[in-house]
Amino acid sequence: MAEPGLVAIGAGLAIGLTALASGLAEKDIGTAAVGAMAEKEELFGKALILTVIPETLVIFGLVVALQIIALAK
Repeated sequence: MAEPGLVAIGAGLAIGLTALASGLAEKDIGTAAVGAMAEKEELFGKALILTVIPETLVIFGLVVALQIIALAK
């Protein structure tokens, strides 16, 4: 049986670090997307899709956090 405090820290790190990484990636992608759309407005759809892709990291972090909590019981 794992310590509840350590389980909570592990789950928090799983979500927090993936959210931080997603934010950093989205910052760079967003900057490039705005620059590309300034030159060609028809790139909006592709830029939007590329901006949303890093958000999947947070979903993976949530899945890992839920698995950590479920396996600790």
